[in-house]
Amino acid sequence: MDLLRPIIKPYAWGSHDALARLQGRDAPSAGPEAELWMGAHPAGPAGLTRDGRATTLHDVVAAAPERELGAACAGRFGGRLPFLLKVLAAERPLSIQVHPDREQARAAFGAQSSDGTGKGTYADDWPKPELLYALTRFEVLAGFRTRDEAAAVFDGLGLARVRPVTDALRAGDGAPALADALRTVLGWPRHDRAALVTAVVEASRRQARTPGPHAAAYDAVVRMAEHHPGDPGLVASLLMRYRALEPGTALFVPAGGLHAYVRGVGVELMAGSDNVLRAGLTTKEVNVPELLRITDPAVPVPVVRPSGVPGSARTRAYGCPVEEFALYRTELGGPPEPVVPSSGPRIALCTEGKALLRGPDGEELSLGPGGSCFLPDSDQGVTAEGDGTLFVAATGPGLHRR
Repeated sequence: MDLLRPIIKPYAWGSHDALARLQGRDAPSAGPEAELWMGAHPAGPAGLTRDGRATTLHDVVAAAPERELGAACAGRFGGRLPFLLKVLAAERPLSIQVHPDREQARAAFGAQSSDGTGKGTYADDWPKPELLYALTRFEVLAGFRTRDEAAAVFDGLGLARVRPVTDALRAGDGAPALADALRTVLGWPRHDRAALVTAVVEASRRQARTPGPHAAAYDAVVRMAEHHPGDPGLVASLLMRYRALEPGTALFVPAGGLHAYVRGVGVELMAGSDNVLRAGLTTKEVNVPELLRITDPAVPVPVVRPSGVPGSARTRAYGCPVEEFALYRTELGGPPEPVVPSSGPRIALCTEGKALLRGPDGEELSLGPGGSCFLPDSDQGVTAEGDGTLFVAATGPGLHRR
C-alpha cells in the first residue's frame, strides 16, 4: 500500500476552497484549484515513496507492470495503468467537449504523429470515457435532447433569429437532425455570431423567470454567459440535456457523448487519456470540425445505478460498459470490510471521515478526508474499517477478482 501525493491542476474554472476543504487545509488557495489527480498519467503522475525514495506512480508501474497491475491488466493495456481518478471542483463552467473511442483515437493520433511535426489536437492514442460521481449538487450538460424537445427549447426563446436552428431540427429525423442543428450553431456566420449570442442570452434571461420545464436550462445559459460572454457554445448548450445531479448520483459519459460540466464537486474516473475535442465555453484550443466528426447525438449519457457486491454489505459498484475502469463506494462502519476488488491495480480515496486499511501481513495505512493510496495487484486481501466513505477505482470486470 502506497500513500499518494496527488497533483493539483490549477485550471481557471476551479474552486478556491473545495479541494482545500476536502484535504482539511486551513485556508482557501490563492488561485483556482480545479482537479486533484490520483493516477499514473504522465501529464500529472501522483507522487509516492517506495523503499525510502520519492518517486511517482508512473515510474513505479513502468518499472514492474505485472507486479503492480497484475498479468491480465498489464497484458491488456501494454503495461499502463488504464484509469485516472480525480476529484473535480468546478466553480465555473467547463468547455463543451467530446472524447474519441479507441479506434478514432488510434487513427487520429497515428496520422498526427506521422505528419512530421507530432503536434495536433490529440494528446495520445487512448479513448477517454468517464464517470462522474456527485459529491455535491453538480450541474451538467450531458447528451442531446430529443429532436422535438430541442425544437421546443429554441421555440421558447421567441426569436426569429434562431429559425435556421429549428429548421435544421425539423428538416431531418433523430440524430442526423440534431447533428445538423449543432453544425448550424457552431458554423454560424462570424459577422452575426455576437448578435446571435446576445439575443439568445437575453431571451434566456426572460424565460428563466417563467416557470416551465426548461427554466433551469435557460438560467444556466445566463449564468454561463457571465464567464463566457459572446461564446456560441451558450447557444449550443440548449441542444443538450441540462441536469442537476444530486449527491450520490453518478453519470457515465461514453465516447461520442457531448457534455459540459457547469458547477459542482465530484469524483471523476476515466480512462487514462487526455484526448479532448472542444467547441466552446473555454479559453483552450477549439476544434469544431473534429468535434463534429466525433460527436454522436445518438449516444446516451446515462445515470449509473449502483449495484450490490457479493460478500460485502456496505459496498456498491458503479459499473460502466468499458474495460478501463469501474468505481466502488464503501460506507465504513462496524467490522472490517474487504476492499473491493481484491486484486488488480486499485486507487482508494477517502472523501470524509477516516479509513484504516490493513493488509493480511498486518501492514496498516490510515486515510483521512482527501487522502488516497495505491494498492498494487500484489496487495491482496486488504480490509478497511473506520467511519469514512471510501471510493476505490479499479479496472473493469474480467481484469480482476472481486
